[in-house]
Amino acid sequence: MRRSEREASYVEYVTSRQQHLRRIAYAVCGDWHLAEDVLQTALTKLYVAWPRVQKASHPDAYVRQVIVRTNLDEQRRPWRRESPTLDASADRRHESAVPPPAYEERSALFDALQELPPMQRKVAVLRHWLDLSVAETAVELGISEGTVKSYSSRAMERLRAELATAD
Repeated sequence: MRRSEREASYVEYVTSRQQHLRRIAYAVCGDWHLAEDVLQTALTKLYVAWPRVQKASHPDAYVRQVIVRTNLDEQRRPWRRESPTLDASADRRHESAVPPPAYEERSALFDALQELPPMQRKVAVLRHWLDLSVAETAVELGISEGTVKSYSSRAMERLRAELATAD
């Protein structure tokens, strides 16, 4: 495949998936600005690996893994040790066939997600929002399946309690 064809297929993929990937990055990071940075890094790495990733036919999985790992790297940097907050003016469009929940419900859910510790939030997003299996989540986060189950259980319990008090 020629370079121009590879670039065209990369541009087509990014154009069609960018909003979805941006929402994943936000859900993992909890901050729109950091999510933009993480997504940019992920798309740059995707561009470099595009010929190999395209042949594997799973670019979403590759980008998700880069998003999660880049976010973990960013958290380890000392200047990134601030608490994530929800930007109320941020764009939260939902493009699925299922009607999105009411704004108040989404807002309460995002607020509750931001209250979770970072790893519980990542597990909750990957397992319950992106519907990955326990094994897939463990691979993406680089932790054991038992740890995924534990984080998931604690996150769901905490989200239920947080949302119950919000009502």
